[in-house]
Amino acid sequence: MILNSVAIFFCSFFSLFLFRKFAHIINLVDTPSERKNHRGSVPLVGGLSIFVVVFSYLYVFPDTISSPYLYLLCAGTLLLVGVLDDYMDMSFKIRLLIQISISIIMMAFAGLVLIELGQILGPFSLNIGLIGYVATIITVVGAINAFNMVDGIDGLLGGLSVVTFASLGALFYINGQFSQASFCLVIIAATLPYILLNLGLPFGQRFKVFMGDAGSTVIGFTVVWLLIYGSQGEIKAIRPVTALWIAALPIIDAVSTIMRRIKKGHSPFKPDREHLHHILQRLGIGSKGTLAVICFIAAVLAVIGVLSEMYKVSEYLMFFLFLLVFYIYYSIICRIWRITVKLRRFFGITKKKYQKSSC
Repeated sequence: MILNSVAIFFCSFFSLFLFRKFAHIINLVDTPSERKNHRGSVPLVGGLSIFVVVFSYLYVFPDTISSPYLYLLCAGTLLLVGVLDDYMDMSFKIRLLIQISISIIMMAFAGLVLIELGQILGPFSLNIGLIGYVATIITVVGAINAFNMVDGIDGLLGGLSVVTFASLGALFYINGQFSQASFCLVIIAATLPYILLNLGLPFGQRFKVFMGDAGSTVIGFTVVWLLIYGSQGEIKAIRPVTALWIAALPIIDAVSTIMRRIKKGHSPFKPDREHLHHILQRLGIGSKGTLAVICFIAAVLAVIGVLSEMYKVSEYLMFFLFLLVFYIYYSIICRIWRITVKLRRFFGITKKKYQKSSC
């Protein structure tokens, strides 16, 4: 497993350099704008290079996960759509229709349906029956877009995905599902080179790459595929409530953002600068400091989920605790402008300092 991971790491590194050259040729790059203050044109090939390597591994070792070829079809479609979206900005309605179609295909042919929710409401098992098919579509589409929405600063999407896949892999391993655990490790090994180049390491900003929608959407889909597989059926690696904790920060941030936008009468998909990483930067924390803080919070929440699974903490207790964390986060977000003004005054953070830290 270790040798495979090392090989995957270097293959991913090589593919990043190969695809970034190709990206410049076809103009698959991200250019600076009002909302994007990076320097120069940056290739949008992080996700493409990661999952070409992951897909190749899965094609060679198809027994790694359940229904591997169906996964390749679904994830490959999302990857292609993501590349096209990065290249020409596809309509969100078209992308949403494709994501819903992928969800239906996953349920129909892989049998991955979110029906058993465990004891999240009390000491009794909750089975939602046919409603589970609608819930699965919402969950899949939500996960795909949650990981897409969280991609706001260098290293963030990669860091959060590593936290999620590491937690998932640990639980699969503990439960004796070693092939699924190895698949999580493969994704982590393929993602690490991207994180390094995205942060300008070790070759500087000249070789910087971005994940692109192609990567973020496939990451979200892969997470929800593994979560549903691990939490449903006779042999479960995780309880459904644990899935919330493993991907807690992307879920909480995305749902809070959508609720806040709807409350203001805006489109839930209208971009803004009120995600957690924007807030931390307004407090004068630099991009790398913001990355460290957010990944630390995500890791703490994921560890809580893993430990609750290992020690079989009451499911409904963990569910209501998750709702409490969500409520606190949402309450803070709704009052964030007043809170940040007060904190900046208290710590003496001037607007000039904030602007410097966000560049």
